[in-house]
Amino acid sequence: MTDIVNKFGKIIVLEDDMVSSPYFLKFMNDALDLYENEDKVISIHAYAYPVKKSLPETFFLKNPGCWGWATWKRGWDMFESDGQKLLDELIKKRLVKEFDYNYSYRFSETLRQQAEGIKDSWAILWYASAFLSDKLTLYPGQSLIQNIGFDGSGVNSGISNIYHVENSNMDVRVRKIELIENEKAQKETEKYFRSIKTKSLKRLLWKLHSLKKRVFGKKIKK
Repeated sequence: MTDIVNKFGKIIVLEDDMVSSPYFLKFMNDALDLYENEDKVISIHAYAYPVKKSLPETFFLKNPGCWGWATWKRGWDMFESDGQKLLDELIKKRLVKEFDYNYSYRFSETLRQQAEGIKDSWAILWYASAFLSDKLTLYPGQSLIQNIGFDGSGVNSGISNIYHVENSNMDVRVRKIELIENEKAQKETEKYFRSIKTKSLKRLLWKLHSLKKRVFGKKIKK
């Protein structure tokens, strides 16, 4: 990837477990052109979380994401591969709460596991690099990417449908917008993260309940 972005000055990244909307490439190329010389914008992201409320046609978040994305050489040059250095800086600047969307998703724990060699995630390094550099990423209001890697075939992914979205079949108008994180989008994303945490807990409790019934049911029959 580094060789490609150094050669061409920009790159669009799409992994083999991503299904794109017909308007994916147009959105990416339009945004890459429009924000090419805007230092505050570090990347473009085509996946949008399935939040409950409608969002603007385009908006900014501090999380660059990793599912159908694009950046420029100037953006990728900010990538820091030392997870411990990034984690230490988050703690020193007291930014863990914001980094974790008000503790709704444990991104900092993923970063810690990456730093300790428990997980191998370039995506968390990319997020922390962009976040600590106070950069923004442009998102579409409706997703232009589906991640189908949650059928158990994707790397670092189990079986789940919590990230499922229907790709938009609408052209996205890319235009200059205010260079700040969209407060509504940030709050809706936080709510979404809290909702999937609740769903995960309910699934765990149901599994434990089912296991208890099987184990103790067998003992009673004997």
